[in-house]
Amino acid sequence: MENSMSRILIETTVRQTLKGLKENPKRSIRNLVDMALHFSDGRFQSHFFQTARTMLEHEESAYYTLIEDAVNHIETEHLVKFGMNLGYNSCTWGAQRIRMNEKRLGFNIPWTVLFLMDDPYSTHLPQYDLAIQEGEQLGIYSWIFLSHSDPLELFPLIERHPDSAFFLFCRSEDINHPILDEILPLKHLMPVVRWEDGADEACTMLRNAQLPYSVYYPYSQKDLQFILNGDLFNEAQQLHPLFTALAAKPGCPVNIQHLAHQAAIQVRKGQSYHTVPWELSCDTQNLDEIISDDSCCAFFDEKGQLFALDHPDRAPFGDLFQKGLIALLRQAYPKSVPASSR
Repeated sequence: MENSMSRILIETTVRQTLKGLKENPKRSIRNLVDMALHFSDGRFQSHFFQTARTMLEHEESAYYTLIEDAVNHIETEHLVKFGMNLGYNSCTWGAQRIRMNEKRLGFNIPWTVLFLMDDPYSTHLPQYDLAIQEGEQLGIYSWIFLSHSDPLELFPLIERHPDSAFFLFCRSEDINHPILDEILPLKHLMPVVRWEDGADEACTMLRNAQLPYSVYYPYSQKDLQFILNGDLFNEAQQLHPLFTALAAKPGCPVNIQHLAHQAAIQVRKGQSYHTVPWELSCDTQNLDEIISDDSCCAFFDEKGQLFALDHPDRAPFGDLFQKGLIALLRQAYPKSVPASSR
């Protein structure tokens, strides 16, 4: 895939656009979106670029500032590699494979998979490696690692899968100079720093290293007003993250998650903050529904148990470390048979 002709052509265009962004950001962004929309042949691409064009019609959109800031402060090769893995491998080529494999295999396939990972990582690294291999065969090229410990042992695993895009949710204390030395060569990795004491120092280190990064805010019902009134996004933008992810804490009621999701949607539409809000569970499900008809959102806890985030009332489906990814997805997400064919 790395050297496919379509990817090479798109990557060439992206590189040319990045050069133009430094001279005339607004015109270059609009030209790129218009061209992408013209050549989009899938419903996800068409939906995404139509939304982007509509948003960028707003002359005072804060997203112009966000994009310009990213181009000027993130190393070009990191922007290109991560952007191509996410935008082309995952959401274009991978999305086509997902739709094809869903029809062929008879079960739903998520566009991304979330792994809660805890020490000792080395115990199950071969099983995670195999799961990612299986996922890439299905068309999954986006992976979210939720790390509560030093993530150093995860980097060789990420390095072995250069065609995928990895989001590493980590603690602010995990961002230090030895970790930065390991992250710098991994152009397909984006750290996502937990909003907590020390996040500003961590983000400053990432920014000075010219790395792309985001932040995430674990929330519960008591945090809802902080989200709804926009104060969270106003404060988060001071750290210059690309995304500000909202991650519901365990036990957070579903209705609170939906309210947080609606707030994220309204903030995106308002385009007033230099960061893109993303409700981790709901927005991930919505994107999956655009890519393929049936939404599914797969989450594995630290014991390898599969939970369907779109059906929180259902029991876990089994052990990743014993059964593997494909077997568990087939068990958890069988495609419904249309009534007309019964």
